[in-house]
Amino acid sequence: MTEFEKLGLNGDLLRAIAELGFEKPMPIQEKVIPLLLEGGRDLVGLAQTGTGKTAAFGLPILHMTDPSDRRTQALVLCPTRELCIQIVKDLNNFSKFISGLDVLAVYGGASIETQIRSLKKGAQIVVATPGRMLDLMRRKKVDLSNVHSVVLDEADEMLNMGFQEDMNSILAETPKTKRTLLFSATMPREVASIAANYMHNPLEITVGTKNAGNENVVHEYYVVHASDRYNALKRIADMNPDIYGIIFCRTRQETNEVAEKLINDGYSADALHGDLSQVQRDYVMQKFRLRNIQMLVATDVAARGLDVNELTHVINYNLPDDIEVYTHRSGRTGRAGRSGTSISIIHARERFRIERLEKMLHRTFERKKVPGGKEICERQLMHLADKICGAEIDEEMIGEILPRISEKFASLSREEIISRFVSAEISRFLDYYKNTPDLDIPEHRGDVRKPKGERLQTESYTRFFMNIGRADGMQPQNMMSLINKHTRNRSIGIGRTQIMNKVSFFEADSRFSDDIVRAFQNASFGSRKLVVEVADGKDMGAEPRKERGFIERKKFRPESGPKRSRKPKF
Repeated sequence: MTEFEKLGLNGDLLRAIAELGFEKPMPIQEKVIPLLLEGGRDLVGLAQTGTGKTAAFGLPILHMTDPSDRRTQALVLCPTRELCIQIVKDLNNFSKFISGLDVLAVYGGASIETQIRSLKKGAQIVVATPGRMLDLMRRKKVDLSNVHSVVLDEADEMLNMGFQEDMNSILAETPKTKRTLLFSATMPREVASIAANYMHNPLEITVGTKNAGNENVVHEYYVVHASDRYNALKRIADMNPDIYGIIFCRTRQETNEVAEKLINDGYSADALHGDLSQVQRDYVMQKFRLRNIQMLVATDVAARGLDVNELTHVINYNLPDDIEVYTHRSGRTGRAGRSGTSISIIHARERFRIERLEKMLHRTFERKKVPGGKEICERQLMHLADKICGAEIDEEMIGEILPRISEKFASLSREEIISRFVSAEISRFLDYYKNTPDLDIPEHRGDVRKPKGERLQTESYTRFFMNIGRADGMQPQNMMSLINKHTRNRSIGIGRTQIMNKVSFFEADSRFSDDIVRAFQNASFGSRKLVVEVADGKDMGAEPRKERGFIERKKFRPESGPKRSRKPKF
């Protein structure tokens, strides 16, 4: 009997699992699947992304679903279109040998009429984003009266994206007899509130430590001056020739700037942010999944739902404000049993924030010295040597030209051939890093803690109030478009946004406060007159913001030296 057979799944599911190559259940699957098959209590599962959560809830739901009944029997809510599609793909793979069972993806950005037609035909399992599901419910195009299971996948992410009211409305319309399964990487107060209001005596299953990071992730940080962040980023990339990772930035403007600099300097990179259309976004993400680019520079919102298991690195170009966001960022590497590295590039006065993360994540963060030119060249040389030693030889292709090449090298010794070949390949690194300065801040200067009661200088952002919200059709992408349209200035830095049911808030570069207020004086959104004003004294309806601890950004000063070739050779 296999490990999966011991869990109690039916033969059709076991056959599909075997064909997919699954041999042993992951820890969360081993704990959750038997409990769900037994029936009974609601369940809260706390585990990082990439730990097998989809199979943990998907296999039992498929086992309990009646394929002869065309009515919707299970609903899975998730935060993004990409995750929605991925879950449906996984469930279809698991149910390959179950005849008559249909799984339907329902999300925004696609034709709602097509989705309505599919719902009319019948789908036993519906996987949906909250906004589109609520839209279908309001149109009375979806029937949830026969649902026996509701899954809230990545519940903390859905709350971070402002879906709490949508989730409440959806859950309120589902049968009281249903079972609710909540899966989350972290357990913030809002997630606990949903568990308290919509779940009955839930059983909590934790894989790892609650609110802690992935066990397979190593956490490192580099301390540099604010103006040296980009140069430090390049050195980190050069020290990791096989890097395949995401670089997280705070704003779409910073995302664009960092990506453009990397591309201009010859690195394999691209940007992912809210200004991209869905077609552009899909194109960039497909290139990244196929490894046609090594580094994806992204905002947190844009990267949500990006499902890639092989990431080697996550780099925090700036630390996020909230512990949950850091947990989600770092959890994108070290997935599916692989190891990964989460790197933070910080300013000297942000050292206290690392200590806070260590305490809350129960992890030790290793301070690393920013590599110098000699170290980088040595690493690149060894990478080149490994590549040459591992190269496959096509005797037929080189057979005719090899004698002539040998003649060219006849006057050189073995050592001279190696030296000249390596020098020719690595010369741009040798030239680039020759006499470059040390970017690392010495430890006795870098470990500056925040004095008690002292407020650090922060990036200058002002919070604005807007008199429309989700009830008016406002979405994050609409807000960005409105700001760009009315200010006619796409370089304004935009910070955190919060869209509530009837009102919204956003943060923007304080230098443009007057321009923003003036730009919206005669603006409208649909039939509503827009009111935009500084939000002093207005309640955000959420927990007060934590101190940023960020230093005012300085103008980028590139290191001297030639740019890399447009297409790196290693």
